[in-house]
Amino acid sequence: MTGPAASAIVLVGPMGAGKTSIGKRVAKILELGFVDTDAIVVRSHGPIADIFSTRGEAHFRELEREAVTQSLAQGGVVSLGGGSVLHPDTRADLRAHRVALLTVSPAIVAGRIGGGHRPLLAAEGEDPVARWHCILEERMPLYTDVADATFDTSHGPLSDVADQIVAWARTAAPKGHS
Repeated sequence: MTGPAASAIVLVGPMGAGKTSIGKRVAKILELGFVDTDAIVVRSHGPIADIFSTRGEAHFRELEREAVTQSLAQGGVVSLGGGSVLHPDTRADLRAHRVALLTVSPAIVAGRIGGGHRPLLAAEGEDPVARWHCILEERMPLYTDVADATFDTSHGPLSDVADQIVAWARTAAPKGHS
């Protein structure tokens, strides 16, 4: 699938929900290309934590938006960074694609985000899981607004979630938000 008219299968959701791991599995099963927008930013501009510390979150969001635009135009399976939905143009662009929201419980995410280099969770003296939960509460209305389907990644093997997404993607069409 190429060109701006290609309909991607897009995975959105909070940090630690498994978007990259599951996205790779979905792409492999469907024999589609896979792209992670955070990986594009890192490949072109360096570690996200460094971008945050040297240029700030606003600059990172600009780079992220460019990566999202490029990735959606390619089609295939696209994993968006957790904050990608903050940009109104991204939310508008997602209306042309099949969007799966991946959710995860706070109890499970604690093991997934520990020891990582996630700048939004690095506030000194603040519990990373509590900060994650605050970010989730802020973004959840945006995630649910763009999502066509929701899949919980809290329990069971991620391969089961990938299989559920594949089954959904084979029959789903973009919902065409108005």
